[in-house]
Amino acid sequence: MNATLSVDKTDFYRIFESIDFGKVIDHPNILIAAAFWNDERSQAARVCYKFMRYIDDFVDNYKSEHTTIEAGEQAEFEKHVNKWIDAVIYPGKESDLFPEITATIRKFHIPAWHMQDFARSMIYDIYHDGFTSLDAFLEYSKGASVAPASVFVHLCGLRNHDGMYLSPVFNVKKAATPCAVFSYLVHIIRDFVKDHTHHLNYFPDDLMQKNGLNRENLLQMAQGASLTSGFRNMIAELYAVADHYRLETVKVKEEIKPMLEVHSQLSLDIVFALYDMVFERINVKNGSFTTTELNPTAAEIRKKVGEVIENF
Repeated sequence: MNATLSVDKTDFYRIFESIDFGKVIDHPNILIAAAFWNDERSQAARVCYKFMRYIDDFVDNYKSEHTTIEAGEQAEFEKHVNKWIDAVIYPGKESDLFPEITATIRKFHIPAWHMQDFARSMIYDIYHDGFTSLDAFLEYSKGASVAPASVFVHLCGLRNHDGMYLSPVFNVKKAATPCAVFSYLVHIIRDFVKDHTHHLNYFPDDLMQKNGLNRENLLQMAQGASLTSGFRNMIAELYAVADHYRLETVKVKEEIKPMLEVHSQLSLDIVFALYDMVFERINVKNGSFTTTELNPTAAEIRKKVGEVIENF
């Protein structure tokens, strides 16, 4: 006979009421979920996310404005990325550049590979404009998505012992990978309009060619032209891959939950539920794939987080 453990949710609801969901654009799913940790661990997530966002925007914003990074500029962009990553993972090497993230990495025992993997994907973006295949995209996601997700899972899996943080007892990268890839695929479908109107494309070339798509007609569709059957077929393939990783995420989540503190268990449920909510909004056959259609409102996000707490 299984016993049901009762959980005092008073603190969960206190934190829930403190979140300003009206500013959800400034609170990605990971940070909404991290708000349910203690203050210093939540701040660690914000610091790490801000630093990674800074580097990502450094590359993406330039490409959005100039379409591509010219060959003569690529080495300089790479130099900046490597300098910033080295500054935060190697003690004493220009560590005063980013003192907050450097101190956070030390205190919370965040391994160097998180930032190094992330940097590899950012450098890929500097030298490339897209992906030749779905496999190439999935390889890229190991840095662009798995690395940030792994920071979240690492912080989630920390154990507090006598005021000191002990590292997770499970394989963080293995645990983070399914949800990271699932969320990233959801992310590129959700942001179809925004990405293509900013000269960014994350759809693999092989799937585009297979379905009669190219940058020009994708941009036209992003700007309001009728969606083709080829576009819907491509989305259907990406949706199926996302669903595979979604199911893998459900399995992994249940495997590592017993190794997490109770607030971390809740945060894991929340971050998955928020991406799953977007996944459920994807209507392959009849959807318009607009930003309004695929992005939940602040009120909808608030409601979903409340439901997760209620069902926890």
